[in-house]
Amino acid sequence: MTGVAIGQPVPDFELPATGDKTLKLSDFRGKPVVVYFYPKASTPGCTQEGLDFKAAINKFRRQSTVILGASRDSLKAQENFKAKQGFPFDLLSDTEETLCNIFDVIKMKNMYGKKVRGIERSTFLIDDLGILRQEWRKVQVKGHVDEVLEAVKALRA
Repeated sequence: MTGVAIGQPVPDFELPATGDKTLKLSDFRGKPVVVYFYPKASTPGCTQEGLDFKAAINKFRRQSTVILGASRDSLKAQENFKAKQGFPFDLLSDTEETLCNIFDVIKMKNMYGKKVRGIERSTFLIDDLGILRQEWRKVQVKGHVDEVLEAVKALRA
């Protein structure tokens, strides 16, 4: 599967989310949505990325932008991760890889010399009409949130 391309509508998805919710992309029509994928809840890089989004949440809110984190972790793991870090945004549990397949983020990775399937750290900016406007793949955490915020501001200008 190649996933959705920039300039194309993102298929509506429905996934379990933290706070005992089920969220759909269509719930956020009229607002830009940032979906960031991370490999595993409560690991150092994923925690730092979430904390960076948390630190910038008011800047994103001023742009009327929704932040959603996503991984293949169970809903319980996502709930624990959100509670422990105090994330002010929802985390999606994509255990069936529905969203991962839409965005084509599952890649073969080397882990301790072994090939494993895992999420490639990636972020996607969807506009208020549900069109994919920008993507970042193979994300390096440091400075990434600032880059996403600049893209959101440019989209809103």
